[in-house]
Amino acid sequence: MKRVASIIQLRPEKAEEYLALHADVWPGVEQRLRDSNITNYSIFLRDGVLFSYYEYVGDDFDADMAALSADESTRAWWKLTDPCQQPLPTAGPGERWVEATEVYRLREQP
Repeated sequence: MKRVASIIQLRPEKAEEYLALHADVWPGVEQRLRDSNITNYSIFLRDGVLFSYYEYVGDDFDADMAALSADESTRAWWKLTDPCQQPLPTAGPGERWVEATEVYRLREQP
């Protein structure tokens, strides 16, 4: 399993729109996430920063992410959500959501 945490800023003037979109995510978008082997996906908001977390349970991450990016419903969804977001100043060229580094995880006892 691959654990992925990412962050991006929420544009204050678009916060209400972004929250309304996520109150009713399109079924096709959610199904594509499932079909791309993404589980336990959540997005959190604090002080204008969006934090996402998901677990990837497939065995070909690159192929599954390519399928996600090629999906028509997902691309239409991103056309609505992307304008609500602003990459962090430390994001590289073309980067939007930037991955956060895991520094600690409570491990299961053997």
